[in-house]
Amino acid sequence: MEALNICYLSYEYPLWGTGGIGSFIQTIARALVRAGHRVSVVGIGKGPQEEHFQDRGVDIYRLPAPRLFKKASFAENAWRIRRKLREMHESRPLDVVEAPEALMFMLPAKTPYVKVVRMHGGHHFFAESEQRPIDAWKGFLERRSYARADAFVAVSEYVKRHTAKYLSTEGRPLATIRYPIDGDLFRQADLDLAQKHRLVFAGTVCEKKGIRQLIQALELIIPRFPEVQLDVYGRDWFFPDKRSYTAWLKEQFSEEILQHLHFHGPLPLSEIPARYEQAELCVFPSHMETQGLVAPEAMFMGKAVLFTREGPGPETIRHKENGLLCNPYEPLDIAEQIIYAFEHPERMKELALQGQQDARAMFGLEGLVAKNTEFYRSLK
Repeated sequence: MEALNICYLSYEYPLWGTGGIGSFIQTIARALVRAGHRVSVVGIGKGPQEEHFQDRGVDIYRLPAPRLFKKASFAENAWRIRRKLREMHESRPLDVVEAPEALMFMLPAKTPYVKVVRMHGGHHFFAESEQRPIDAWKGFLERRSYARADAFVAVSEYVKRHTAKYLSTEGRPLATIRYPIDGDLFRQADLDLAQKHRLVFAGTVCEKKGIRQLIQALELIIPRFPEVQLDVYGRDWFFPDKRSYTAWLKEQFSEEILQHLHFHGPLPLSEIPARYEQAELCVFPSHMETQGLVAPEAMFMGKAVLFTREGPGPETIRHKENGLLCNPYEPLDIAEQIIYAFEHPERMKELALQGQQDARAMFGLEGLVAKNTEFYRSLK
């Protein structure tokens, strides 16, 4: 079959910053190149000049940062992105341009290539989950993105259902395709490296990831398992007044609790598997996810996982069959699930093995690359 020419719009990419969307794009883009397709990533950088480099055959373009319109930088960004896509299409026709919800509004309504929005979780989705009002301007831009898209991909059934409450995909193709996991990176863990009663959390350190309730649960676990340790890997979140959420968290708990808690900051994606390997249990009690990469990544390695029962959690884990689920708003329930894991190590090995088999079937890279290319081809 003829190779596709695919472009992803993203301000995230693991070569210069962490983020779930960027990690997804790097994984799928590299795999598509290996399958013989041409793939590029276009986003806005921070410097005055355009940067162009390659990542294992993927063309990366970081366009100049906005300089003309400080209060309306989106307008300058949109102009730069449109111009770059025109230039790329004239050089070699693009088949598909894909963007997350927040960026598709920048493109014209009519284009010579197919425009795909991937539902990573946009403003409307997270406004509902966080029970906050929809910002009028952000809501307008997201509705415009949906109006301009030719097709859609949802990363879970949950995000598809909940986005449909606010934004229409009517009359246009819509597929549910999971995030792919790179099995070379998230390879089989050396289970002998797991440290007894060590918990590992990975993700942005913010309220919606459930980290506060996890630390409250730690307070309930320590009397039963005084050697328990919690390692936290991820970038900090900041309040509107620029205060650090991590610093605020440390102020909420006693020194006794903090002795069991270690904030390590963000790590390159390539270093995350080694941290999962050290865990007896990987813990991700997020309040809300569209799908979430961290749980299936750890499962891929054969690690025991505690995930949220909210959102798409039950699409990934069947409680006490291939992992554990918890109520992420209830520290007591989080604690009870962790205590169960510590008290039943042999049963957790069985759950981890089943979880690994299920994750590889659901999130395997080769199968999902085929699903994505099949969907892209159907749109031409």
